[in-house]
Amino acid sequence: MDLEVIRSYLPLFTEAFLLTLKIGWMGIALAVFIGMFSAFVLYFKIPMLSGFIKFYVELFRNTPLLIQLFFIYFGLPAIGISIPAEVCGTVALGLLGGSYMAESFRSGLEAVPYIQTESAMALGMSKGRLFVSVILPQAISISVPAIVANIIFLLKETSVFSAISLMDLMFTAKDLIGLYYDTTESLFLLVIFYVIMLLPVSFAGSIIEKKMRYSMFGD
Repeated sequence: MDLEVIRSYLPLFTEAFLLTLKIGWMGIALAVFIGMFSAFVLYFKIPMLSGFIKFYVELFRNTPLLIQLFFIYFGLPAIGISIPAEVCGTVALGLLGGSYMAESFRSGLEAVPYIQTESAMALGMSKGRLFVSVILPQAISISVPAIVANIIFLLKETSVFSAISLMDLMFTAKDLIGLYYDTTESLFLLVIFYVIMLLPVSFAGSIIEKKMRYSMFGD
């Protein structure tokens, strides 16, 4: 392994890392919004919308991100809708992640014991306050491990963005390997930057989970 090659490649990988991070977290933010909205629709069984959300969840959970990227980036221009690569990556990641987040939030909502709802209603608590003060905090606490796992999964899925010519980490590594054949150095930097991106999420998720469970149950 040539340390001088690694040093010379660092600026390129740093730039690619920042782009990957930017698109990844924008996609995750969109995924959380879509997931929460979808979970509420499914939990409250809102007419018409529930069927659409179920179709959306099943469609995006059962198709690869790469196909979704190709459809948005290459397919939509055929009908006159042209989307920049960065926006395409964000939207595709958000739609894929939203389908997973929806199930995570929904399972958290449904895991809250119904007896707590009955007890709160017996005390005269309104439905709105019951949901915000009793159900939602517990549902989020229960959902934290699944949400963190989904975030890590989505950040790793950014590796397919190179397919639409985004200068992300994977594209940079493949480009340098193809041009200069520095395979070991490029792959080493690729792994290091993905670890830098993913490890803090894993650690932060564990800390948040413990704190939320302690605040909810006091243990």
